[in-house]
Amino acid sequence: MDDNGTGTHSAGVESPLLNNFVDGVVDYGGRPVLRSKSGCWRSAYFIIGVEVAERFAYYGISSNLFTYLTGPLGQSTATAAENVNAWSGTASLLPLVGAFIADAFLGRYLTIIIASLLYVLALAFLAISTLIPSNCKTGNSASSCSPQIQVILFFISLYLVAFAQGGHKPCVQAFGADQFDADNPEERKAKSSFFNWWYFGLCAGPTVGIFVVSYIQDNLSWGLGFGIPCIIMAFALIIFLIGTITYRFQEKTEEKSAFLRIGHVFVKSARNWQTTEASGILPHQDSQQFRFLNKALCNGLNEDGSVCSIDEVEEAKAVLRLGPIWVSCLGFAIVSSQTTTLFTKQGATMDRSIGSSFKIPAATLQSFMGLSVIILIPIYDTILVPVTRAITRKPAGITMLQRIGIGILISIVSVVVAAIVETKRLDTAREYGLVDDPDAVVPMKIWWLLPQYLLAGAGDVFAIVGMQEFFYDQVPSDLRSIGLALYLSINGIGSFLISIVEKTTGGNGEDGWISDNMNRGHIDYFYYLLAGISVGVFVMYIYICGQIICL
Repeated sequence: MDDNGTGTHSAGVESPLLNNFVDGVVDYGGRPVLRSKSGCWRSAYFIIGVEVAERFAYYGISSNLFTYLTGPLGQSTATAAENVNAWSGTASLLPLVGAFIADAFLGRYLTIIIASLLYVLALAFLAISTLIPSNCKTGNSASSCSPQIQVILFFISLYLVAFAQGGHKPCVQAFGADQFDADNPEERKAKSSFFNWWYFGLCAGPTVGIFVVSYIQDNLSWGLGFGIPCIIMAFALIIFLIGTITYRFQEKTEEKSAFLRIGHVFVKSARNWQTTEASGILPHQDSQQFRFLNKALCNGLNEDGSVCSIDEVEEAKAVLRLGPIWVSCLGFAIVSSQTTTLFTKQGATMDRSIGSSFKIPAATLQSFMGLSVIILIPIYDTILVPVTRAITRKPAGITMLQRIGIGILISIVSVVVAAIVETKRLDTAREYGLVDDPDAVVPMKIWWLLPQYLLAGAGDVFAIVGMQEFFYDQVPSDLRSIGLALYLSINGIGSFLISIVEKTTGGNGEDGWISDNMNRGHIDYFYYLLAGISVGVFVMYIYICGQIICL
């Protein structure tokens, strides 16, 4: 073997040590890395740990944000719901910005560090903003009972959190998956398992955060409730830095960036399309547009004589698959976004007592989504995958698209169950004469909401994990932060529907479906609307999946 460890024995037999080096990656100092001393699970544990802490911090804020807005800040139900959905939607869209900065300029590792520092700063300001005294009572407008400086500082801090997680979330997950070598059979299987256990960690953090932090916020102090996530996030950054010596980093090459490669293919495709139309040669009426575009991507030369390589065309086709899947997953995202707003508001009107004196926060039930995931992920990874793998002969048991489809179906069932339970709650309120009393406790235990939360968690096990793996797998290695950011942005778009419904169904002094007085509203109608939209989008999803298989 030669001096650099990459040669062969003189007898012509490849050295076993060759397998110890991982192609295309280097360590933090830019040196070749040994497989036995870097990456894989030894690095993934650090990265999963930091994401667990980040999700603890994020859900420690978001799970009870609705209560803070309608309580200490005194906003109306509709205004608070709009603000929560606008913030969560923005938080889901900002990863596109963070991922672009990471993939095009800073790299994932440096972006994670900068985003984490901003996260800690934003959480500190958020905690400080809650210490400014106010005289709000439920139902008052924030402008009349909260000092303006408190409102301004709170929302600036809140959106700084959104911006920080926009750089943190897609980069951490992509960086974690990068620790597994796709060219090694064992590590390739481990990568598929990584996405399952990654989501397990993502739900374990919020489950603890929702139980602990929401109780502190409701019963002790909002400042302490927002301050604890700040401390946790600071420790998370330290954990991430400790793991640096084990990480694998993508090796820098002289090859042009994926943005330029894919852009070149799409420009060439557009020119080919225009040329075809100008010549009068159009696709047959019964042919599929996906197949026609596929031909356009692969056809001929550009005007400047340059040719797209086969690899460049395949990259462009992979990216092309993401758009239709992104659109067809919006129905799932719209349902998912209700778990932190209207589901919580339902619970706040119900009997939340346990025993004679203890009353659980309404936001606590969100933790049961996490518990559902924590229970189902090990079952999925250790039982369902091996069983289906034996049948289908696929490494992951079922395809990523099949997994997403199952999750969408479960989410439809969950929102139908939510509608049925809300109809029961409204009937109970009418039966006891509580329709005109918005502060009354409807004599119906909050545990009626448990099935919809558990079903929502089960849907996430399939749809969310499937989308994570699909959007990571379908893009070039140097665009994987962008791919994961696209998956995250699905939830962002889904969060804005509630504002449209509130404005459409209310007005002229009449209560809309989403009313401050939940007993006069009709969020059961809203849930049935979501179910109908989800069914329609699911049919589109099945059709698009069929086209993608042919692409």
